[in-house]
Amino acid sequence: MPPGDLTTFDAVYAHLTTAYPYPVLPFPSPNPHSKTLSHTIASLSVHPTLEALLHILNADLASAHFLCRHMQNEPAWEGMYIHGFLHRVEGDYRNADAWYGNVAESECFRSAWPGEAGLEDAKAFIRRVERLRKQKIGDVKELEVESQREVDALVGWCKEKFGTGRIEDATQVWVEPSEEHRKIASKMLVGGEGWRQF
Repeated sequence: MPPGDLTTFDAVYAHLTTAYPYPVLPFPSPNPHSKTLSHTIASLSVHPTLEALLHILNADLASAHFLCRHMQNEPAWEGMYIHGFLHRVEGDYRNADAWYGNVAESECFRSAWPGEAGLEDAKAFIRRVERLRKQKIGDVKELEVESQREVDALVGWCKEKFGTGRIEDATQVWVEPSEEHRKIASKMLVGGEGWRQF
């Protein structure tokens, strides 16, 4: 049961990142760590990018996916990046690769994966996570540290850009999906390597 004073983004973020490990391998259950916390996160009414990240940290991947689907086209680079991050957490590594590639030149991605080799480093990290999951090769603690670095950078970028105040009407954040995304969404399947395949 989460502590009672979780009324701000920073308090919820601190709780999630101390109560649970940073996400590396897919959570073995499709249920969140805490259903109560899922409600608390939604009640914060923060920018949807920050809400999606909190849901991911709470292993509430369905809620995170709902938000990401409304931010998966230009100019919502951060929403697209979070969608890729979500796929990595789900264990859907090919989709994570694709989303990371789509946002590789964006400021938000570069904040987490700087330098000329940013995309290469990110994809190498995805491969290391995949190898740990599928072949049991690698150090989960080392990968948690890298996941923490990525999450903290992405959260920091979104906090700086959007703040953590309440957004009562998030419809201004949503972007129209591209025709490609509409077609993919119409053929959504359950299964694949992770919880969902898109």
